[in-house]
Amino acid sequence: MQNTSCYFDWAATAPLDEDIIKEALEISINNFGNPSSVHDLGIKAKKILSEARTTASKALNVKPENLYFTSSGTEADYIPLLSLLKRPVAGRILISAIEHPAIREQAEMLKHCGWKVDYVKPNSNGIISSEAVKEALTTDTILACIMAVNNETGAVQPIIEIADMLCNFAKETGKRRTKLHVDCVQAAGKIPLCINHPGIDSAAFSAHKIGGPRGSGLLYLRQPIDSFIRGGGQEQGIRSGTENLFGAFAFAKCLERYFLAKDQAGKIIKTESPQCVRFLEQQQYTFDFIQKISSIKGSKIIPESRKNLSAKDEKFSPWIVQVAFSKIPGEVMVRSLSEKGFYISTGSACSAKKMNRPILEAMGVSKEDATNAVRFSFGPKTTKEDMEKLLAEITTITSLFNP
Repeated sequence: MQNTSCYFDWAATAPLDEDIIKEALEISINNFGNPSSVHDLGIKAKKILSEARTTASKALNVKPENLYFTSSGTEADYIPLLSLLKRPVAGRILISAIEHPAIREQAEMLKHCGWKVDYVKPNSNGIISSEAVKEALTTDTILACIMAVNNETGAVQPIIEIADMLCNFAKETGKRRTKLHVDCVQAAGKIPLCINHPGIDSAAFSAHKIGGPRGSGLLYLRQPIDSFIRGGGQEQGIRSGTENLFGAFAFAKCLERYFLAKDQAGKIIKTESPQCVRFLEQQQYTFDFIQKISSIKGSKIIPESRKNLSAKDEKFSPWIVQVAFSKIPGEVMVRSLSEKGFYISTGSACSAKKMNRPILEAMGVSKEDATNAVRFSFGPKTTKEDMEKLLAEITTITSLFNP
């Protein structure tokens, strides 16, 4: 049995959802045929894959034919970007300055292929406004990439507002609408989410953030695209490679269990669902956590304005909190807590070995605070008592540096 009482790095990866993983393993063992094979074993495997796609589509409130299983959230992020390379002439794209490396680094590679990349900065709260996106747009911007929830600060981006703006901007200019890609890796199964807006063209998801296996992702496409990477033609030619039946089945089940859907007006679709009840509960837990950690000498919530928000404010995910501690470098705090059996991080696990903090820098956070910042992230198994124990240990550690 997993012990998650001292684990506060859920944004990096979630502990496996054991019953789902065991069911998926049994299913894949008993249905070992290649889903592309035309014999009975292949047909049975293909049927399970199709059922997994349908399960995922019902959770996400989209059509099954708009979903494509991938090897990761990163692959789901870069498929729409790489598809641009099929265009005869390089153009212009726009990305937010707070994107995950899956988007940020791929955009840098597009520059080497002649593409122009514009960046839109967040405000001091780490939020990309629709006005800021509009200001950075040009009439020849082909694609905009704006994540749903920032992986370091938990800032929730106004995706629906941005999608509406892009639709209106196209009408105002008489030009083709700029397509919108949304990285939903830290949003799906964490906050109320809607992706079936006509202004959202693609979205990326990752299984291991919500209890599924690593190596399984999902790509939503409103319309098919011309994939740059080719192969055997699986996943309707969007993502070639033998399908991961185990990963697809498990991911679909995790989405069914944890995804919290909202409509385009922002209302939660099933307020009585267990995931909604747990979300509202975590909002209060995190509000209390922020108030208490703010009272610790030398602590600073990033952004600071977050400590003044109400528990029900949805500008930030209740599952992620960023804090800097005076005189304590982030790596020192991570190691100090680890020695006591508590596990946190300094930010994205994908960038853990890099010293710079581009997301915090884009927000205007000072170099000292960026160096000292750490991320606390929670999950559905996190209890209020777990968070109280963490606070007690943080208090002990910080008292050594700030007596």
